[in-house]
Amino acid sequence: MKDDEANRFSARAARYARVGANVGGVAARIAGARLLGARGADPANANALAKALGGLKGPMMKVAQMMATIPDLLPPDYAEELQKLQCEAPAMGAAFVKRRMQAELGPDWLLRFGGFDYRPAAAASLGQVHKATGEDGAPLACKLQYPDMSSAVEADLSQLDVVFALHRRLNPIIDTREITQEIADRVREELDYEREAKHAALYRHILAKIDDVRVPRVRPDLSTGRLLTMDWLEGEKLLSFKQADEASRNRIASAMFKAWWVPFSQFGVIHGDPHLGNYTVFTDGGEADESHREARGINLLDYGCIRIFSPKFVGGVVDLYEGLLQNDFARTFHAYETWGFHGLTKELAEILNVWARFIYAPLLDDRVRTVADGVAPGQYGRKEAFHVHQALKRKGPVRVPREFVFMDRAAIGLGGAFLHLDARLNFHRLFNETIGAFSQDALSGRQSAALAAEGLSPPS
Repeated sequence: MKDDEANRFSARAARYARVGANVGGVAARIAGARLLGARGADPANANALAKALGGLKGPMMKVAQMMATIPDLLPPDYAEELQKLQCEAPAMGAAFVKRRMQAELGPDWLLRFGGFDYRPAAAASLGQVHKATGEDGAPLACKLQYPDMSSAVEADLSQLDVVFALHRRLNPIIDTREITQEIADRVREELDYEREAKHAALYRHILAKIDDVRVPRVRPDLSTGRLLTMDWLEGEKLLSFKQADEASRNRIASAMFKAWWVPFSQFGVIHGDPHLGNYTVFTDGGEADESHREARGINLLDYGCIRIFSPKFVGGVVDLYEGLLQNDFARTFHAYETWGFHGLTKELAEILNVWARFIYAPLLDDRVRTVADGVAPGQYGRKEAFHVHQALKRKGPVRVPREFVFMDRAAIGLGGAFLHLDARLNFHRLFNETIGAFSQDALSGRQSAALAAEGLSPPS
């Protein structure tokens, strides 16, 4: 057993060394192209970077996909290539799973379950999920972390520093130092399954009265820092409903909207990973063909990447919305100051408003519409980001505050999901129903009570 694990560790170390060398080589190639006057972001370089990262099926995939979903952080060629990467690690075999489960729950671990499927139901960047049953027969999902993930993540984050340092050298318009730290902190948090269990319990409390969003219960007696056991929620892949009837597609989108905006506007919490695999759809239970299925709502499955904001930050989001709605530039400027944008001038604020009007457009428009009429899912936000980037070349640079990173990323991911579903909703009315009569003091009170109940700390 020890030899087997040592071999696995050696293989993992070798892969990391190879990926580090590959990333460094591609970085040098891109830098050389820029020094010679080339764009650097050509398809050949983008493909080479994707292949370099693709040599490792692990946490670097999560980091790469995070980078790809932040508009204009990477050139479009790079973002497109990185989004193709599969966030799946090689599955652990049955013998290895047994050893890992024993390490987490003790030698008699199997006696604590009614049944356990050693074949993974899903594999992701940091761990894999196994279907099991409790002693009471209830279906369970056991999320088991891969071994050595802490050292693996630190190795990947060191490569991330290389990529971002190169970005700052060649493209200094957006200062990425805060972005780097934010991504690093969130990825490290995803390793702590005890924290994720608290996040799941927090969301279960927040969304308890919303019938079309289901949150799994955690089984603390079968969970540890590297094993998370929760209810198994039956559901179908979200994208399998792309051809469903319009009412079902709209119902799914409405549930996703509430699952994101209710926690944020009322408790200052967001789900920062808009990956479509983190949602499944529950239906009316009928056996009709796909075109006649009736979606009832969504299952929200993963709580590793949760961001808690100060009430002041949430107030800035509301101020920006009201400022754009009322064409009140002073209020939008105040919102950016609240968020902590550094080196802000009137010209920079006007540039940021170009992006803000794009993000807020569906919320400002009191009519039934798609989230971005006529925009392909893969291009959502790219044109606007390009215009902002060009303007920042003339008026920048600007340092993006770290709190803004996952807010922006999640908003783009959510909008992309709405485009995939071709949902048609009155987002303006949904938003105003959700935000209600906003009060920072009221949010602060709700947030403090909810976080204290789950043993979580307020934002610093």
